[in-house]
Amino acid sequence: MPNSFRNYSANILTADGKNLPGTVACPSNARGLILFAHGSGSSRLSPRNRLVAAALEKINFATFLFDLLTDEEESANNRALVFNIDFLANRLIDAANWVKNQPELSSQPIGYFGASTGAAAALQAAAKFPDNIFAVVSRGGRPDMAGDFLPRVHAPTLLIVGGADEDVLELNRQALELLSCKKELSVIPGATHLFEEAGALEQVARLARQWFINNLPPHD
Repeated sequence: MPNSFRNYSANILTADGKNLPGTVACPSNARGLILFAHGSGSSRLSPRNRLVAAALEKINFATFLFDLLTDEEESANNRALVFNIDFLANRLIDAANWVKNQPELSSQPIGYFGASTGAAAALQAAAKFPDNIFAVVSRGGRPDMAGDFLPRVHAPTLLIVGGADEDVLELNRQALELLSCKKELSVIPGATHLFEEAGALEQVARLARQWFINNLPPHD
């Protein structure tokens, strides 16, 4: 029998009293919940993250795409927040805490999927919240920006980088050396930073799906 999905809008109330809009897709028998951390200049509406989310939903993962910043925080007067990894990581922790208070979602093992600067925030949040985050996937990420938090990450971590994204690939190789958890670097030949080449994002989605299948624990 096909699995039924409930799709709905949600608002996270952050620790500093801000509301962040998001969208939840939850199947009736979810195998886990993936929280998406977008990069600078993007949002919960990122078409690349939505493609990956749709691929995860097809195999019964619940997904939660949300904005890390309010419109005011993302304005020209506050551009520093877009690259403030500590601030963004705390917003991801706010999101995980929000999930834990939702009856429909609270029992789900959580994974993070981060892109660009969102990947650094996801790794830092996973280091700060080790008992609640079970896997991390980075797409074209800047894990190096997580800095001293990298050796503290316990969640199995997959770094996905385009082979033609040479500078970011080198930064990912350096970050991989600092991670002490289960880890892997997957390079998609010929892909650039945004994975705009034919089939590149589909490869990202396949790699992410398998990583979460392998590393999120089963639950009742």
